[in-house]
Amino acid sequence: MRTLVLNAGYEPLSVVTSRRAAVLVMHGKASMLAEEGKPILSPSTLMPRPAVILLHQYVRVSRRRPSPPSRRGILRRDRRLCAYCGKSAATVDHVVPRSRGGDSSWENLVACCSPCNVRKGDKTLEQLGWRLNVTPQAPSQHMWLPQELDAPHEAWMPFLDHTSV
Repeated sequence: MRTLVLNAGYEPLSVVTSRRAAVLVMHGKASMLAEEGKPILSPSTLMPRPAVILLHQYVRVSRRRPSPPSRRGILRRDRRLCAYCGKSAATVDHVVPRSRGGDSSWENLVACCSPCNVRKGDKTLEQLGWRLNVTPQAPSQHMWLPQELDAPHEAWMPFLDHTSV
């Protein structure tokens, strides 16, 4: 079981194991807002299993600029959908091929399915007559939220701002 950790301002901060969340609650660093599942048993206590906790002190999170692009980040940004055909994607493709001067930036990398990746090769979109279904760009603020929030647990829903997730 995973537990949603909310910063003191009620914004999602991270997702941790229920054991780690229970330790934070027991040490007085957080409050339990929702519980779920079987309780946590120890030799001396019986504690409800936390589903959502709220930190007592605000944790400042530095989010300067996006990190360098990675395969995992590109696939997450594009929701694992091919930028050319819209099918399920498992690879990453350079829109302007590296052999033609393209770089490995957020703006030049897209998620791609294997058949489209093979067909495209080192050709440009103009040569193939293709167009992108998405506009590749650096990730938004939402990209820095925990990945578990892409498919949130039902118990977390009342605590999430549905406009940002």
